[in-house]
Amino acid sequence: MVRYTRKQWASGGIGIRAWFRTMFLKRIEGSSPSSPTYMNGKFLKKKRVYLDWAAATPVCKPALRAGNTARRATYGNPSSPHTEGRYARELLEEARGVIARYVEAKPDDVIFTSGATEANALAILGHMRALVASGRAPRDIHFLYASTAHTSIVHTAQALKEKGFAVEALPITLNGNVDIKTLRAMLRPQTALVSMEAVCGETGTVWNTREVKNALRVFAQENRENKNNASVGARASDHAGAGVPAPAWSLTLLHVDASAAPLTQNITRAHWSADMLVFDAQKMCGERGIGALVSHRTIALSPLVHGGPQERSIRPGTQPVALATSFAQAFRYCDTHRARFSARALQARALLIHHISKLPHTFINETANIANTVPHILNISFIGRDTDYLTILLDEAGFAVSTKSACETNTIGSRVVTQLTRDPQRGASTLRVSWGQTTTLADIHRFIKALINAVAFLDEHAL
Repeated sequence: MVRYTRKQWASGGIGIRAWFRTMFLKRIEGSSPSSPTYMNGKFLKKKRVYLDWAAATPVCKPALRAGNTARRATYGNPSSPHTEGRYARELLEEARGVIARYVEAKPDDVIFTSGATEANALAILGHMRALVASGRAPRDIHFLYASTAHTSIVHTAQALKEKGFAVEALPITLNGNVDIKTLRAMLRPQTALVSMEAVCGETGTVWNTREVKNALRVFAQENRENKNNASVGARASDHAGAGVPAPAWSLTLLHVDASAAPLTQNITRAHWSADMLVFDAQKMCGERGIGALVSHRTIALSPLVHGGPQERSIRPGTQPVALATSFAQAFRYCDTHRARFSARALQARALLIHHISKLPHTFINETANIANTVPHILNISFIGRDTDYLTILLDEAGFAVSTKSACETNTIGSRVVTQLTRDPQRGASTLRVSWGQTTTLADIHRFIKALINAVAFLDEHAL
């Protein structure tokens, strides 16, 4: 089979894109030059169906309205002392308070960032830098992370390792969980932080963050007891003239990226047992360009950049008041629609699986326990098919889907699916379908028809 690059295929410079487009659209629409959907050599546009909500969500009306209202109402800098500045500050703190209520934290715990990537970096790098500033050497700071996490976590872990920190990836079980037994064996007194996702943005797997946190608590308790016993032994040894220092010990924190959780999952910090929790507006029907790190003031964090005293002096820079106001409304919108959408998403998921599972050499990439998967993200492997071609055919038919995380578009195959299934073939042929509150069952039915035809078309016209 001849393989073209994504750039060659998308550009159509080699002539194949136009031919495939014409042949495929004729197939799925039953079109011919005399049909209503084909006129003067051109296909008429039909309603597009957006099925890539896991990458970025449409902005809901309340969030868009709130953001536009704030943009018109204030242009003052929230750090300025005059009337306009004070009004901007009032709107900013009101938004912070709304978000804090939904995550069940104090307003002071909410630190605004530009998105989840920055918030993850601030949680990880910020904490590591603070520990180094307190006198600990990088080699004595141990960091664990889930190997299937978002690239903003994985690449940050790699950067820390290059700087001399003790960094290890946590193993993942075939059931889609962090292996708790192995985690306990990997923990050290020097383990400062564990980073993972609440929900996998590629497969929809809901991670066992509470089990991980419980393992960290048990380990901390055991270390306290060991430290106390060592202190008693040290005092007895001092009497004998041989001082024995107590072993080093520190509390291990849990950092959870909850970017993919808000549409269907509880978003409180306690629900995920997280010490630090991350959100991104663009993943929860808010405006792009703002996110949040929820972290108590007692957790040591150092800024990634230096400047003014904004956001507890941890994230300097003038805050985007309108985006924060819109962000708060996105939290409210998700909370209002969560239960109803979850029920509808389960219906859509069952419908998709019923039809897609009939296709040959096709696998649904989900855990055995459906309760450990969010209902609105479905990851499928079409073994032996080029799913990059498949997404382009579906795009031409009016459906927006993806193969994997948008942040890994230029990589080959799905790193996450390969690790979860232990099958490189499944990882190399993935398609991710994700939907939201405005997706209808009629949209899903149309997509199923187009997908079945697209897969059959690829099988018949393998290059």
